[in-house]
Amino acid sequence: MSQTRTSRPETGGTRGPREVGVAGAAALAGDYAEDLVLGTVRDVHGAVARRVFALTNRATGGSARLPQALHDGISSTVYGGLGAGLKAASAGLRAVERQGIGPRLQEGRGGRQVLSAVNGLIGDRLRDEQPELAIPMAVRRDGRDVPLDRDALAAAFPAATGDVAVFLHGLGENDDSWDLRRDEVGGTYDSRLGDETTWTPVRLRANTGLPIAENGVALASLLEELVAAWPTRVRRIALVGHSMGGLIMRAACAVVTEAAEPWTLRVTNVVTLGTPHLGAPLERVVHAGSRVLGALPESAPIGRILDFRSVGILNLRQGLAADVQALPNARYHLVAATLAGSHRHPVSEVLGDLLVRYPSAVGTPRRGRPMFPDADVLHVPGTGHFGLLNHPDVYDALRGWLA
Repeated sequence: MSQTRTSRPETGGTRGPREVGVAGAAALAGDYAEDLVLGTVRDVHGAVARRVFALTNRATGGSARLPQALHDGISSTVYGGLGAGLKAASAGLRAVERQGIGPRLQEGRGGRQVLSAVNGLIGDRLRDEQPELAIPMAVRRDGRDVPLDRDALAAAFPAATGDVAVFLHGLGENDDSWDLRRDEVGGTYDSRLGDETTWTPVRLRANTGLPIAENGVALASLLEELVAAWPTRVRRIALVGHSMGGLIMRAACAVVTEAAEPWTLRVTNVVTLGTPHLGAPLERVVHAGSRVLGALPESAPIGRILDFRSVGILNLRQGLAADVQALPNARYHLVAATLAGSHRHPVSEVLGDLLVRYPSAVGTPRRGRPMFPDADVLHVPGTGHFGLLNHPDVYDALRGWLA
């Protein structure tokens, strides 16, 4: 990964995700329903029909040409009408959105989760085509962005200390994701750290559909601003990332800064939870499936749906580039879950935590040297990928590591 100097990117647009309403999100859904769903059905139908009529014409000396022409005319009219209806519906919803009618998408957790999932799936397109729906990387508090100025940070974190623990979610998730099973386990990682230690927890939210390297640059810039504006002098920084969040944090640590005292010098701990350091097998399966589907005209439109995924998802195929090194002054802690009780169990060998296999989560390739030879490793058996967002065993280890 090349090291670059840059500032935080502009989010663009006149409105941010907070101002977007449910009608605007529904209009976006209509756009993609017309392009992807209807377009895929139309193209599969057309490819199958062409093959059938070609075989029929070959067998009957061309007697099916008239039925084929009738079929093509009718299907073109039907699909055209459906497409026009979806476009009209999207236009109507956008008119409603411009009037500010209806609830705002981010007033509730459900709406925020939908927006985060959409950003994970097509966030790179949203940034370029509909920036009002693209999530900017930001510090979050109680479901809201916190400006990176001293007064705003002091108001959001009145008990701020010099030890800052930064939490970043994974693909399609958001800052609310850390609340999983909150009532069941008696709190969250950050709430318990804030109550029981000297660490001040800070949650972030990111557009996980963007390239991991791009998010790494944005995170590096955000942390530089955070350190400069923090209400008290920052003494230590701990980075805690779930899944893709761990990759983004590692990418951020590789970005060169022009600050006299880079924020990376304050990083004492990097904790990754189910992070695919060696890549995620599910993305490789999807990639292979799209190539197979693309081999035939009848299945190629379905493969197009698979290819529609964001660059952020594509980046999960191999993980980060080999030249992204660990910080020499930080301690690394790697958490891996497996569905079975042992990471050597056949189920664990194949599925890992369902999304990330054990060797990838601990950065240990089948051949070659471990990526983090001196790291602490915690195995959480009988747990899925998202269970790592709030697990008692992980918290106990986290508190010990950050002591």
